[in-house]
Amino acid sequence: MLTSPAAVPTSAAEQVARRTRRRLLACVLALVALAVVVVASLVLGVRDVSLPVVWQALTDPVAGDVDHRVIAGQRVPRALVGLAAGLALGVAGAVIQGVTRNPIADPGLLGLNSGASLAVVCAVWLLGLSAPSQFVWFAFLGAAAAAALVFSIGAGQPVKLALVGATVTALITPMITLVLLRDQQAFNLYRFWAVGSLTGRGLDTLVVVLPFIAVGAVLAAGLAHRLNMLALGDDIARGLGQRVGVTRAVAGLTIVLLAGAATSLAGPIALVGLAVPHAARRLVGTDYRWVLLLSALLGPVMLLGADVIGRLILPHSELEAGVVAAAIGAPVLVAVARGKKVSGV
Repeated sequence: MLTSPAAVPTSAAEQVARRTRRRLLACVLALVALAVVVVASLVLGVRDVSLPVVWQALTDPVAGDVDHRVIAGQRVPRALVGLAAGLALGVAGAVIQGVTRNPIADPGLLGLNSGASLAVVCAVWLLGLSAPSQFVWFAFLGAAAAAALVFSIGAGQPVKLALVGATVTALITPMITLVLLRDQQAFNLYRFWAVGSLTGRGLDTLVVVLPFIAVGAVLAAGLAHRLNMLALGDDIARGLGQRVGVTRAVAGLTIVLLAGAATSLAGPIALVGLAVPHAARRLVGTDYRWVLLLSALLGPVMLLGADVIGRLILPHSELEAGVVAAAIGAPVLVAVARGKKVSGV
């Protein structure tokens, strides 16, 4: 039976509509999940607090009330830090995987974590800094310097970027160890910061890095269409009129702003930037306009969810979010590495 020519556009339009509905549904479900983990972050912990008490602490706090002090002084800043850092890591991971066309890329691949770590231990060792709000600038500058070095040597070539990033990390790691062995205070502070955590980060620290995250998010949104073309290959992207070098330069700046800010804020949390973009692509396909949007929602879900799990997994104590996030992301890394499409995204 022959199909009429008019039926083909209709069928194509229906497919586009179904795909759009599926993507919108994924975003709505991600928003619901985000709302759930935010509420859980405010309610659950070593000291559980009921929802009515949380609401009163946010709207009409009572001076001297212990629960209200816990909510306003600890859990609200912790939830906001998790939202900001999770968004930055999720979007940065999607941009890194898009610009390098490497499905196992994350901020650690480009040496950002090691650069930030070296800057922090040197700041503590040489300047005697002791609080996250004090060394947040050094962490950001260290991450930016490492990324700038990797991109300048890697020349925008995906495989070369990965190799240079691994080399920079290998060079920096023994330098960090050397500083830690010479200074006990630096070691004590670094072992808490390096594991990745949302605790001890106040709103003053968040205010410092929030503008960088905002600018990075805007740049990432502007890159979405360019990343779609870049996924087709450099030659095709150039044939479509794209300036590939400019795209990679803007992507590098975006990665520095987002991943550098997240690392300086919450420490070198691993695998969030790897796992979140893969989950986003499974849900909405390979269109980076949707991948970046969903990564911005799923990043905070994963990081805050890891933080909540860390509070509940140990009685009368807690496990840092970085440890839990790594445990969640590790199976994703193994699955991607064993998959047939490991060569590209």
